[in-house]
Amino acid sequence: MDVHLRELRYFVTVAEHLHFTRAAEELFVSQPALSKQIRALEAQLRVRLFERDRHEVRLTPAGETLLPAARQLLDVWRGAEAGLAAVAARQAATLVVGMSTGLGRGLLPAVRARFAAAAPSARLQVRQVSWEDPTGGVGTDGPGRTDAAFVWLPVPQPERYGRLVVASEPRVLALPPGHRLAGQDRIAFGDLLDEPFLALPASSAALRDHWLATDARDGRPAVIGAEVATSEETVEALLAGLGVCLVAAGNVPQICRDGITVRPVTGIAPSEMALLWRHDDERPLVRTLRTAVEQALTAG
Repeated sequence: MDVHLRELRYFVTVAEHLHFTRAAEELFVSQPALSKQIRALEAQLRVRLFERDRHEVRLTPAGETLLPAARQLLDVWRGAEAGLAAVAARQAATLVVGMSTGLGRGLLPAVRARFAAAAPSARLQVRQVSWEDPTGGVGTDGPGRTDAAFVWLPVPQPERYGRLVVASEPRVLALPPGHRLAGQDRIAFGDLLDEPFLALPASSAALRDHWLATDARDGRPAVIGAEVATSEETVEALLAGLGVCLVAAGNVPQICRDGITVRPVTGIAPSEMALLWRHDDERPLVRTLRTAVEQALTAG
């Protein structure tokens, strides 16, 4: 038997009132529609649940047997609904923020503090996102979707997003241990055109070109030594001598180890990090995050 909760709710309401018209008013249905539903339930169960005449409505022995079980089932479902509503409320009060590299720069703790002060019942969840998605999860519709993200510019389809620049930093050059250029104090980008570079995945599109400094190559294609999707992969590729790479100055502490050296580069523009969100997302928590970032930047 496939009895629906609605049919049980109708049955219990009639059983409590023992009056179809009053039960129909409580259920916001018409009396004929309610009578039809009860007859369908009786046909499905193959028993009579009510005795009806011109003067009264009475439960049959089958109805008296069903009533406590039906009440219990409806109570269980109401408890499940309340639990689901609580979970949904907690999820709605959680803001997921993507990040492809450690934010550092003292910004994240300051943002967390201001966000918590403005929305004490909400939670800020930080999620690490591969460089394969240059939007930090903001632009995806899959399970890795985020509400906002700290990302390096540029991003694909920039018209889809709102953004707030949080840092502008020089791009510097990371060199494998023992590289021939490691002894120079400063390196001109024009001297690197034949060097193999570590590149972001092709899916990162314009961001890949940015970290290859394609616009400073005068049309010469970059020599790709390896592709990397995370900071750890970058370190491994550098240690293996697979190529050099450009990094933001603020991210140097994440890779400068085990003989890897970093040198300033001339001839290329700085990099910009931004808070990114979907342009049409005007939820209060997203606005709260943007305000928290603006306040942290002002205070810093």
